Amino acid sequence: MESIQAIKQRFGIIGNDPKLNRAIEKAIQVAATDISVLVTGESGVGKESIPKIIHQLSHRKHGKYIAVNCGAIPEGTIDSELFGHEKGAFTGATQTRSGYFEVADGGTIFLDEVGELPLTTQVRLLRVLENGEFIKVGSSKVQKTNVRIVAATNVNMFEAIKKERFREDLYYRLSTIEINLPALRERKEDIHLLFRKFASDFALKYKMPTVKLTDDAVALLLKYRWNGNIRQLRNVAEQVSVLEHNRTINAITLQNYLPNTGSNLPAVINTSKSESDFSSEREILYKVLFDMKSDLNDLKKLTMELMKSGSVSDVQKDNEHLIQKIYGNDDDEDFENTVEDLEVLSIPEHSEVNEPLSTDVDDKYHFAEEIEEEETLSLQDKELELIKKSLERHNGKRKLAASELGISERTLYRKIKQYDL
Repeated sequence: MESIQAIKQRFGIIGNDPKLNRAIEKAIQVAATDISVLVTGESGVGKESIPKIIHQLSHRKHGKYIAVNCGAIPEGTIDSELFGHEKGAFTGATQTRSGYFEVADGGTIFLDEVGELPLTTQVRLLRVLENGEFIKVGSSKVQKTNVRIVAATNVNMFEAIKKERFREDLYYRLSTIEINLPALRERKEDIHLLFRKFASDFALKYKMPTVKLTDDAVALLLKYRWNGNIRQLRNVAEQVSVLEHNRTINAITLQNYLPNTGSNLPAVINTSKSESDFSSEREILYKVLFDMKSDLNDLKKLTMELMKSGSVSDVQKDNEHLIQKIYGNDDDEDFENTVEDLEVLSIPEHSEVNEPLSTDVDDKYHFAEEIEEEETLSLQDKELELIKKSLERHNGKRKLAASELGISERTLYRKIKQYDL
Protein backbone atom coordinates (compact mmCIF):
# COMPACT_ATOMS: atom_id res chain seq x y z
CA MET A 1 0.00 0.00 0.00
CA GLU A 2 1.39 3.40 -1.00
CA SER A 3 1.97 6.06 1.66
CA ILE A 4 -0.09 9.25 1.87
CA GLN A 5 2.92 11.32 0.81
CA ALA A 6 3.51 9.10 -2.24
CA ILE A 7 -0.17 9.43 -3.22
CA LYS A 8 0.05 13.23 -2.94
CA GLN A 9 3.06 13.34 -5.25
CA ARG A 10 1.48 10.94 -7.70
CA PHE A 11 -1.82 12.87 -8.00
CA GLY A 12 -0.44 16.40 -7.52
CA ILE A 13 -2.10 17.04 -4.18
CA ILE A 14 -0.50 19.80 -2.10
CA GLY A 15 -0.96 20.32 1.63
CA ASN A 16 -0.33 18.79 5.03
CA ASP A 17 -3.61 19.52 6.77
CA PRO A 18 -4.72 16.64 9.05
CA LYS A 19 -8.25 16.64 7.60
CA LEU A 20 -6.86 16.41 4.08
CA ASN A 21 -4.55 13.57 5.11
CA ARG A 22 -7.46 11.73 6.72
CA ALA A 23 -9.53 12.01 3.53
CA ILE A 24 -6.67 10.59 1.43
CA GLU A 25 -6.12 7.82 3.97
CA LYS A 26 -9.79 6.78 3.75
CA ALA A 27 -9.58 6.77 -0.06
CA ILE A 28 -6.55 4.47 0.07
CA GLN A 29 -8.26 2.08 2.50
CA VAL A 30 -11.53 1.84 0.57
CA ALA A 31 -9.92 1.53 -2.90
CA ALA A 32 -9.40 -2.24 -2.68
CA THR A 33 -13.14 -2.84 -2.16
CA ASP A 34 -16.17 -2.25 -4.40
CA ILE A 35 -17.97 -0.14 -1.78
CA SER A 36 -19.78 2.95 -3.08
CA VAL A 37 -18.19 6.21 -1.94
CA LEU A 38 -19.69 9.70 -1.55
CA VAL A 39 -17.21 12.60 -1.58
CA THR A 40 -18.53 15.77 0.07
CA GLY A 41 -17.18 19.29 0.36
CA GLU A 42 -17.61 22.81 -0.96
CA SER A 43 -17.20 23.64 -4.62
CA GLY A 44 -13.56 24.02 -5.59
CA VAL A 45 -11.94 21.90 -2.84
CA GLY A 46 -10.66 19.27 -5.27
CA LYS A 47 -13.22 16.48 -4.85
CA GLU A 48 -12.33 15.06 -8.29
CA SER A 49 -8.95 13.83 -6.96
CA ILE A 50 -10.50 11.27 -4.58
CA PRO A 51 -12.26 9.07 -7.21
CA LYS A 52 -9.05 9.04 -9.29
CA ILE A 53 -7.11 7.76 -6.28
CA ILE A 54 -9.76 5.12 -5.58
CA HIS A 55 -9.82 3.92 -9.20
CA GLN A 56 -6.04 3.80 -9.65
CA LEU A 57 -5.49 1.86 -6.42
CA SER A 58 -8.31 -0.64 -7.08
CA HIS A 59 -8.40 -3.88 -9.04
CA ARG A 60 -10.40 -1.94 -11.66
CA LYS A 61 -7.47 0.32 -12.59
CA HIS A 62 -7.18 -1.32 -16.04
CA GLY A 63 -10.88 -0.73 -16.70
CA LYS A 64 -12.60 2.44 -17.91
CA TYR A 65 -12.76 5.54 -15.70
CA ILE A 66 -15.55 7.92 -16.72
CA ALA A 67 -16.27 11.23 -14.98
CA VAL A 68 -19.80 12.57 -15.47
CA ASN A 69 -20.90 16.05 -14.45
CA CYS A 70 -24.55 15.42 -13.61
CA GLY A 71 -25.31 19.13 -13.28
CA ALA A 72 -24.11 19.90 -16.82
CA ILE A 73 -26.37 17.40 -18.64
CA PRO A 74 -29.95 18.53 -19.48
CA GLU A 75 -32.68 16.65 -17.63
CA GLY A 76 -34.21 15.39 -20.87
CA THR A 77 -31.05 13.64 -22.04
CA ILE A 78 -29.32 12.49 -18.84
CA ASP A 79 -31.02 9.06 -18.82
CA SER A 80 -29.81 8.48 -22.37
CA GLU A 81 -26.27 9.61 -21.44
CA LEU A 82 -26.05 7.32 -18.42
CA PHE A 83 -27.99 4.25 -19.59
CA GLY A 84 -28.06 4.58 -23.40
CA HIS A 85 -31.04 4.46 -25.76
CA GLU A 86 -32.50 2.41 -28.58
CA LYS A 87 -32.95 3.67 -32.13
CA GLY A 88 -36.19 5.63 -32.41
CA ALA A 89 -36.62 5.94 -28.63
CA PHE A 90 -37.15 9.69 -29.04
CA THR A 91 -36.85 12.39 -31.65
CA GLY A 92 -33.27 12.51 -32.91
CA ALA A 93 -32.40 8.96 -31.77
CA THR A 94 -31.29 7.82 -35.22
CA GLN A 95 -29.24 4.92 -33.92
CA THR A 96 -28.75 2.80 -30.83
CA ARG A 97 -26.34 4.31 -28.32
CA SER A 98 -24.48 2.78 -25.38
CA GLY A 99 -24.61 4.69 -22.11
CA TYR A 100 -21.80 5.29 -19.62
CA PHE A 101 -22.82 2.36 -17.42
CA GLU A 102 -22.49 -0.01 -20.37
CA VAL A 103 -19.21 1.47 -21.61
CA ALA A 104 -17.61 1.53 -18.14
CA ASP A 105 -18.46 -2.11 -17.37
CA GLY A 106 -15.65 -3.43 -15.19
CA GLY A 107 -14.42 0.07 -14.41
CA THR A 108 -15.38 3.12 -12.35
CA ILE A 109 -17.91 5.91 -12.89
CA PHE A 110 -17.48 9.21 -11.08
CA LEU A 111 -20.82 11.03 -10.74
CA ASP A 112 -19.93 14.63 -9.96
CA GLU A 113 -22.70 16.90 -8.61
CA VAL A 114 -24.88 13.85 -7.99
CA GLY A 115 -27.26 16.01 -5.96
CA GLU A 116 -28.45 17.60 -9.24
CA LEU A 117 -29.82 14.32 -10.65
CA PRO A 118 -33.57 14.34 -11.52
CA LEU A 119 -35.73 12.11 -9.31
CA THR A 120 -36.59 9.76 -12.22
CA THR A 121 -32.88 9.22 -12.89
CA GLN A 122 -32.27 8.64 -9.19
CA VAL A 123 -34.68 5.66 -9.35
CA ARG A 124 -32.70 4.13 -12.23
CA LEU A 125 -29.40 4.74 -10.42
CA LEU A 126 -30.71 3.07 -7.27
CA ARG A 127 -31.48 -0.07 -9.27
CA VAL A 128 -27.91 -0.15 -10.63
CA LEU A 129 -26.52 0.15 -7.10
CA GLU A 130 -28.78 -2.58 -5.73
CA ASN A 131 -28.38 -5.30 -8.37
CA GLY A 132 -26.26 -3.90 -11.23
CA GLU A 133 -29.24 -3.82 -13.62
CA PHE A 134 -30.36 -1.05 -15.98
CA ILE A 135 -32.62 -0.62 -19.00
CA LYS A 136 -31.84 1.56 -22.00
CA VAL A 137 -34.27 4.34 -22.86
CA GLY A 138 -36.86 2.91 -25.27
CA SER A 139 -35.96 -0.70 -24.47
CA SER A 140 -37.55 -3.39 -22.33
CA LYS A 141 -34.44 -5.54 -22.10
CA VAL A 142 -32.68 -5.64 -18.72
CA GLN A 143 -28.89 -5.37 -18.96
CA LYS A 144 -26.24 -6.04 -16.33
CA THR A 145 -23.20 -3.96 -15.53
CA ASN A 146 -20.33 -4.30 -13.09
CA VAL A 147 -19.41 -0.72 -12.27
CA ARG A 148 -17.90 0.90 -9.20
CA ILE A 149 -19.70 4.19 -8.42
CA VAL A 150 -18.01 7.11 -6.71
CA ALA A 151 -20.22 10.20 -6.32
CA ALA A 152 -19.50 13.74 -5.21
CA THR A 153 -21.67 16.68 -4.14
CA ASN A 154 -21.43 20.14 -2.61
CA VAL A 155 -25.14 20.04 -1.72
CA ASN A 156 -26.40 19.57 1.84
CA MET A 157 -27.90 16.14 1.24
CA PHE A 158 -30.03 16.06 4.38
CA GLU A 159 -31.60 19.38 3.37
CA ALA A 160 -32.19 18.03 -0.15
CA ILE A 161 -33.81 14.90 1.29
CA LYS A 162 -35.99 17.02 3.57
CA LYS A 163 -37.18 19.05 0.57
CA GLU A 164 -37.76 15.81 -1.40
CA ARG A 165 -35.16 16.70 -4.04
CA PHE A 166 -33.07 13.62 -3.33
CA ARG A 167 -34.10 10.08 -2.41
CA GLU A 168 -33.11 9.06 1.08
CA ASP A 169 -32.59 5.41 0.12
CA LEU A 170 -30.25 6.43 -2.71
CA TYR A 171 -28.25 8.66 -0.37
CA TYR A 172 -27.57 5.77 2.02
CA ARG A 173 -26.59 3.47 -0.86
CA LEU A 174 -24.15 6.05 -2.24
CA SER A 175 -22.65 7.02 1.12
CA THR A 176 -21.58 3.61 2.39
CA ILE A 177 -18.27 5.40 2.89
CA GLU A 178 -18.34 9.21 3.06
CA ILE A 179 -15.16 11.19 2.52
CA ASN A 180 -15.23 14.89 3.34
CA LEU A 181 -12.67 17.33 1.99
CA PRO A 182 -12.09 20.45 4.14
CA ALA A 183 -12.62 23.96 2.80
CA LEU A 184 -9.48 25.97 2.01
CA ARG A 185 -10.13 28.41 4.90
CA GLU A 186 -9.87 25.38 7.25
CA ARG A 187 -6.40 24.63 5.86
CA LYS A 188 -4.62 27.87 6.83
CA GLU A 189 -1.12 26.37 6.69
CA ASP A 190 -1.67 25.11 3.14
CA ILE A 191 -2.88 28.38 1.59
CA HIS A 192 0.52 30.05 1.04
CA LEU A 193 2.02 26.72 -0.02
CA LEU A 194 -0.64 26.33 -2.71
CA PHE A 195 -0.20 29.92 -3.90
CA ARG A 196 3.55 29.43 -4.30
CA LYS A 197 2.98 26.23 -6.31
CA PHE A 198 0.45 27.94 -8.61
CA ALA A 199 2.70 31.00 -9.02
CA SER A 200 5.63 28.74 -9.97
CA ASP A 201 3.49 26.82 -12.50
CA PHE A 202 2.26 30.02 -14.17
CA ALA A 203 5.77 31.46 -14.28
CA LEU A 204 6.86 28.42 -16.32
CA LYS A 205 3.74 28.52 -18.47
CA TYR A 206 4.04 32.22 -19.37
CA LYS A 207 7.86 32.33 -19.30
CA MET A 208 8.21 35.08 -16.69
CA PRO A 209 9.69 35.44 -13.17
CA THR A 210 7.71 33.96 -10.30
CA VAL A 211 5.69 36.41 -8.21
CA LYS A 212 6.43 36.53 -4.48
CA LEU A 213 4.27 37.81 -1.62
CA THR A 214 5.38 40.18 1.14
CA ASP A 215 4.57 39.33 4.76
CA ASP A 216 1.50 41.59 4.83
CA ALA A 217 0.25 39.99 1.60
CA VAL A 218 0.67 36.52 3.10
CA ALA A 219 -1.30 37.67 6.17
CA LEU A 220 -4.10 38.91 3.89
CA LEU A 221 -4.01 35.64 1.98
CA LEU A 222 -4.55 33.66 5.20
CA LYS A 223 -7.26 36.01 6.49
CA TYR A 224 -9.38 35.88 3.33
CA ARG A 225 -12.40 33.55 3.36
CA TRP A 226 -11.86 31.87 -0.08
CA ASN A 227 -15.46 31.00 -0.87
CA GLY A 228 -14.24 29.52 -4.18
CA ASN A 229 -11.59 27.49 -2.35
CA ILE A 230 -8.58 26.12 -4.31
CA ARG A 231 -10.11 27.03 -7.67
CA GLN A 232 -10.41 30.67 -6.61
CA LEU A 233 -6.87 30.73 -5.18
CA ARG A 234 -5.51 29.35 -8.45
CA ASN A 235 -7.34 32.01 -10.46
CA VAL A 236 -5.97 34.79 -8.23
CA ALA A 237 -2.43 33.43 -8.59
CA GLU A 238 -2.81 33.37 -12.38
CA GLN A 239 -4.20 36.92 -12.55
CA VAL A 240 -1.39 38.32 -10.38
CA SER A 241 1.24 36.43 -12.37
CA VAL A 242 0.01 37.77 -15.72
CA LEU A 243 -1.03 41.33 -14.87
CA GLU A 244 1.56 42.60 -12.37
CA HIS A 245 4.87 43.99 -13.67
CA ASN A 246 6.35 44.17 -10.18
CA ARG A 247 7.02 40.56 -9.16
CA THR A 248 6.92 41.38 -5.43
CA ILE A 249 3.27 41.63 -4.38
CA ASN A 250 2.23 43.53 -1.25
CA ALA A 251 -1.14 43.46 0.54
CA ILE A 252 -2.46 46.60 -1.19
CA THR A 253 -1.81 45.10 -4.63
CA LEU A 254 -3.18 41.70 -3.66
CA GLN A 255 -6.36 43.24 -2.25
CA ASN A 256 -7.28 44.39 -5.78
CA TYR A 257 -7.60 40.75 -6.82
CA LEU A 258 -9.72 39.65 -3.87
CA PRO A 259 -13.46 40.30 -4.21
CA ASN A 260 -14.89 42.08 -1.18
CA THR A 261 -17.25 39.57 0.41
CA GLY A 262 -18.26 42.08 3.11
CA SER A 263 -17.49 39.74 5.99
CA ASN A 264 -15.22 36.89 6.96
CA LEU A 265 -18.04 35.32 8.94
CA PRO A 266 -19.79 32.29 7.47
CA ALA A 267 -23.21 32.92 6.08
CA VAL A 268 -26.04 30.71 4.99
CA ILE A 269 -28.24 32.24 2.35
CA ASN A 270 -31.45 30.72 1.22
CA THR A 271 -33.00 32.50 -1.76
CA SER A 272 -36.01 30.21 -2.06
CA LYS A 273 -39.14 30.82 -0.05
CA SER A 274 -41.15 27.87 1.11
CA GLU A 275 -44.68 27.88 2.45
CA SER A 276 -43.30 27.92 6.00
CA ASP A 277 -41.27 31.06 5.15
CA PHE A 278 -44.40 32.93 4.06
CA SER A 279 -46.24 31.68 7.13
CA SER A 280 -43.46 33.07 9.32
CA GLU A 281 -43.66 36.43 7.53
CA ARG A 282 -47.42 36.56 8.14
CA GLU A 283 -46.89 35.90 11.83
CA ILE A 284 -44.37 38.75 12.02
CA LEU A 285 -46.78 41.09 10.23
CA TYR A 286 -49.61 40.16 12.59
CA LYS A 287 -47.36 40.82 15.57
CA VAL A 288 -46.42 44.26 14.23
CA LEU A 289 -50.10 45.12 13.73
CA PHE A 290 -51.01 43.97 17.22
CA ASP A 291 -48.14 46.02 18.67
CA MET A 292 -49.36 49.07 16.76
CA LYS A 293 -52.87 48.57 18.10
CA SER A 294 -51.50 48.26 21.63
CA ASP A 295 -49.49 51.47 21.22
CA LEU A 296 -52.58 53.27 19.91
CA ASN A 297 -54.61 52.15 22.92
CA ASP A 298 -51.82 53.33 25.23
CA LEU A 299 -51.78 56.68 23.47
CA LYS A 300 -55.56 57.03 23.92
CA LYS A 301 -55.20 56.19 27.59
CA LEU A 302 -52.47 58.79 28.06
CA THR A 303 -54.54 61.43 26.24
CA MET A 304 -57.55 60.75 28.46
CA GLU A 305 -55.41 61.09 31.56
CA LEU A 306 -54.23 64.47 30.33
CA MET A 307 -57.78 65.64 29.66
CA LYS A 308 -58.96 64.45 33.07
CA SER A 309 -56.16 65.80 35.25
CA GLY A 310 -55.20 68.98 33.41
CA SER A 311 -51.66 68.62 34.79
CA VAL A 312 -48.83 67.26 32.67
CA SER A 313 -46.45 66.84 35.61
CA ASP A 314 -48.89 64.59 37.48
CA VAL A 315 -49.65 62.51 34.39
CA GLN A 316 -45.97 62.24 33.50
CA LYS A 317 -45.16 61.06 37.01
CA ASP A 318 -47.98 58.52 37.19
CA ASN A 319 -47.49 57.22 33.66
CA GLU A 320 -43.72 57.42 33.28
CA HIS A 321 -43.42 53.82 32.07
CA LEU A 322 -46.24 54.28 29.53
CA ILE A 323 -44.75 57.51 28.15
CA GLN A 324 -41.33 55.91 27.70
CA LYS A 325 -42.91 52.92 25.97
CA ILE A 326 -44.64 55.17 23.43
CA TYR A 327 -42.07 57.91 22.92
CA GLY A 328 -38.76 56.33 23.93
CA ASN A 329 -36.02 57.35 26.35
CA ASP A 330 -36.64 60.56 28.26
CA ASP A 331 -33.05 61.63 27.62
CA ASP A 332 -33.86 62.00 23.94
CA GLU A 333 -34.54 65.49 22.59
CA ASP A 334 -37.55 64.21 20.64
CA PHE A 335 -39.02 62.90 23.88
CA GLU A 336 -38.80 66.35 25.45
CA ASN A 337 -40.43 67.94 22.40
CA THR A 338 -43.20 65.34 22.51
CA VAL A 339 -43.92 66.05 26.18
CA GLU A 340 -44.04 69.75 25.32
CA ASP A 341 -46.51 68.99 22.57
CA LEU A 342 -48.66 67.03 24.98
CA GLU A 343 -48.72 70.01 27.31
CA VAL A 344 -50.89 71.85 24.80
CA LEU A 345 -53.63 69.35 25.58
CA SER A 346 -53.55 70.25 29.29
CA ILE A 347 -54.98 73.48 30.65
CA PRO A 348 -52.90 75.31 33.26
CA GLU A 349 -54.80 76.11 36.42
CA HIS A 350 -53.89 79.81 36.28
CA SER A 351 -55.16 80.28 32.72
CA GLU A 352 -58.41 81.92 31.80
CA VAL A 353 -58.78 79.41 29.03
CA ASN A 354 -59.36 76.83 31.72
CA GLU A 355 -62.53 78.54 32.94
CA PRO A 356 -65.00 77.41 30.25
CA LEU A 357 -64.01 73.78 30.75
CA SER A 358 -63.59 73.67 34.54
CA THR A 359 -67.27 73.18 35.33
CA ASP A 360 -67.43 69.81 36.99
CA VAL A 361 -65.17 66.78 37.31
CA ASP A 362 -67.87 64.53 35.89
CA ASP A 363 -68.08 66.74 32.79
CA LYS A 364 -64.33 66.25 32.20
CA TYR A 365 -64.67 62.49 32.42
CA HIS A 366 -67.65 62.58 30.11
CA PHE A 367 -65.73 64.72 27.61
CA ALA A 368 -62.77 62.31 27.64
CA GLU A 369 -65.02 59.31 27.10
CA GLU A 370 -66.65 61.00 24.11
CA ILE A 371 -63.21 61.56 22.53
CA GLU A 372 -62.41 57.86 22.87
CA GLU A 373 -65.76 56.64 21.59
CA GLU A 374 -66.44 59.13 18.79
CA GLU A 375 -63.78 59.40 16.12
CA THR A 376 -65.36 62.62 14.79
CA LEU A 377 -64.07 64.74 17.67
CA SER A 378 -60.49 65.78 16.88
CA LEU A 379 -57.90 66.59 19.52
CA GLN A 380 -56.13 68.70 16.95
CA ASP A 381 -59.20 70.94 16.67
CA LYS A 382 -59.18 71.48 20.44
CA GLU A 383 -55.46 72.19 20.43
CA LEU A 384 -55.90 74.68 17.57
CA GLU A 385 -58.74 76.40 19.40
CA LEU A 386 -56.69 76.81 22.60
CA ILE A 387 -53.70 78.24 20.71
CA LYS A 388 -55.92 80.70 18.79
CA LYS A 389 -57.63 82.02 21.94
CA SER A 390 -54.34 82.40 23.81
CA LEU A 391 -52.77 84.35 20.94
CA GLU A 392 -55.81 86.58 20.68
CA ARG A 393 -55.75 87.38 24.43
CA HIS A 394 -52.07 88.33 24.25
CA ASN A 395 -52.37 90.25 20.95
CA GLY A 396 -50.19 87.73 19.12
CA LYS A 397 -47.33 87.80 21.62
CA ARG A 398 -45.96 84.28 21.41
CA LYS A 399 -43.88 84.38 24.58
CA LEU A 400 -46.90 85.23 26.76
CA ALA A 401 -49.12 82.77 24.93
CA ALA A 402 -46.55 79.99 25.31
CA SER A 403 -46.25 80.75 29.04
CA GLU A 404 -50.01 80.58 29.44
CA LEU A 405 -50.28 77.31 27.53
CA GLY A 406 -47.39 75.83 29.54
CA ILE A 407 -45.22 75.02 26.51
CA SER A 408 -41.94 76.37 25.15
CA GLU A 409 -41.93 79.26 22.69
CA ARG A 410 -40.17 76.99 20.19
CA THR A 411 -42.97 74.41 20.40
CA LEU A 412 -45.61 77.14 20.02
CA TYR A 413 -43.82 78.47 16.92
CA ARG A 414 -43.84 74.97 15.47
CA LYS A 415 -47.58 74.63 16.15
CA ILE A 416 -48.29 78.02 14.57
CA LYS A 417 -46.42 76.92 11.46
CA GLN A 418 -48.18 73.53 11.49
CA TYR A 419 -51.67 75.05 11.64
CA ASP A 420 -50.74 77.98 9.36
CA LEU A 421 -51.91 80.57 11.90
